[in-house]
Amino acid sequence: MAQLKVTQLKSKIGTKQNHRDSLRTLGLHKIRQSVVREDTPEVRGLIHTVRHLVSVEEVKA
Repeated sequence: MAQLKVTQLKSKIGTKQNHRDSLRTLGLHKIRQSVVREDTPEVRGLIHTVRHLVSVEEVKA
């Protein structure tokens, strides 16, 4: 299954509570931190919520 590398690029300070919750659910806590997640509809939804704070790359497994 495909995987996505998600990197936080911007701060969560001043964002809405659901944006902070989405970042925490993805496992992101600091700027320039990256996590690798399975490409599922749930993860895509979380990424869509915070798309202005993160960058996403496909990772070949």
